[in-house]
Amino acid sequence: MAYETLECRDEVFNSASPEELKQGFRETQTRVQCLICGEIYDKGEVFPKDGKYFEARKRMQIHLQEEHGSMLHFLIHSGLTGISEIQQSVLASMAEGLSDKETADRQKISPSTVRNHRFKLREKERQARAFLAMMDLLKETGEKTEKQPGEKLCEPHRTAAMVDDRYIVTEEEKMQILQTFFEENGHLKEIPAREKRKLVVLRKIADNFKPGSSYTEVEINRILKRIHNDFPYIRRLMIEYGFLERTKDGSRYWLKE
Repeated sequence: MAYETLECRDEVFNSASPEELKQGFRETQTRVQCLICGEIYDKGEVFPKDGKYFEARKRMQIHLQEEHGSMLHFLIHSGLTGISEIQQSVLASMAEGLSDKETADRQKISPSTVRNHRFKLREKERQARAFLAMMDLLKETGEKTEKQPGEKLCEPHRTAAMVDDRYIVTEEEKMQILQTFFEENGHLKEIPAREKRKLVVLRKIADNFKPGSSYTEVEINRILKRIHNDFPYIRRLMIEYGFLERTKDGSRYWLKE
């Protein structure tokens, strides 16, 4: 069972604690749910796998390894950390246990450059710990800004190609944009020219697709055509802005994880 909507998926992922992000799932008294795709295993049941039976927590750990290649691998390549592609590659090499020289040979850079990136990553780690502590203290003092009507900020979608000022939108602004550009039947009146508005509209369109499901190009076109006549352009935007992914031949589409 996957998440019903993109917004539901992102809400669960964005609210996860550091410990939940490390283990890759959220655990309650009754179930275990994958943070990446929403797969659920109910506690009290046993799940068959390759001739063996596993309880919910262990089955989820197997699921993460088989479907997502471990949480470390997912986070390194997720684009959520704000690190560069070369730093992602350095981290991936560190995860494999490679030396600076081996990493340098693989990336075709000098060992000193690898050491420089490792130093910068350590600095990011130190800064991140202090930042998290600061934000926790801020919440404990009773942060007032987002408690004011209309001041709550929307979260960028998890698979955003690049998070910048275009994503600074309050919940109130989001509702105004949706009311301006969508008719009551869900038809898009026009495609916004401004980037901020375009992202809000594309996020809404993404709710027409179910996380974990795969679609043919014909199915994608049929869904998008109900929303707007220029469905090829919208389809291209959905890929460009990190909402959809597709196979190289364009035969299958799915919500980007």
